[in-house]
Amino acid sequence: QVQLVESGGGSVQAGGSLRLSCASSGYPWNRYCMGWFRQAPGKEREGVAAIDSDGSITYADSVKGRFTISKDNAENTLWLQMNSLKPEDTAMYYCAANLRSLVRLCGLGRAAYFYWGQGTQVTVSS
Repeated sequence: QVQLVESGGGSVQAGGSLRLSCASSGYPWNRYCMGWFRQAPGKEREGVAAIDSDGSITYADSVKGRFTISKDNAENTLWLQMNSLKPEDTAMYYCAANLRSLVRLCGLGRAAYFYWGQGTQVTVSS
């Protein structure tokens, strides 16, 4: 059973930075498609960034140039570095994963992911 645990959320002012972490154990991360999603109150859950098993990366247009996704396969940790945060980045952020062999496209679509964390709240004030 794959379990994902997010941490690093919090409250910051606009322009600030946060670094989210997603940890797990028991499975080889280099075989997985990994992603970060977020959901604001009253809105659909949306993909923020994804990193494929080969290291290729996809970002949502809204975060390009501000957010950076990375992972450490040896440490089984996924990160999302968020800089220049805006109030519209306020949301619950979720880590997600799925076995790469089961995914046609490792990107920002929710349907590609089977395993989800419980989320960590990010609040950005103006």
